[in-house]
Amino acid sequence: MASGASPCLGVPPHRLWAVRPGIYEDEKGRTWVTVVVRLSPSQRARGRGSPGSTHEPSITVHMWQMPVHPQKPMSPSQLTLSQLPLMWQLYPRRRYRTMDSRLWEVVDHSQIASTEQLILTQLLPGE
Repeated sequence: MASGASPCLGVPPHRLWAVRPGIYEDEKGRTWVTVVVRLSPSQRARGRGSPGSTHEPSITVHMWQMPVHPQKPMSPSQLTLSQLPLMWQLYPRRRYRTMDSRLWEVVDHSQIASTEQLILTQLLPGE
């Protein structure tokens, strides 16, 4: 855990809905801002080591709960250009399921100074 981070908080938000690209709102009306999106090569190869096999990237998202200047929410059709899900729903075992049925693991839910932080990593099929 990073220096200055407090122990893990309780339960992460139950739902996060996209209201603008990179900005989500939870069931309590709090806003969560995407501050880092990290793509890294997966440790698993498709095709099991066959020549020219491709690696599916692993995606990690860092979000901070913070107020943002009120703006008119965008329609879902305006948000489809984003590579991030339009909605996340908390499931058992500290995982989120998205509208496309992908699973994301809660890597960290903590507080750094006065900022609540949520770090999610997309799980690849079969994980």
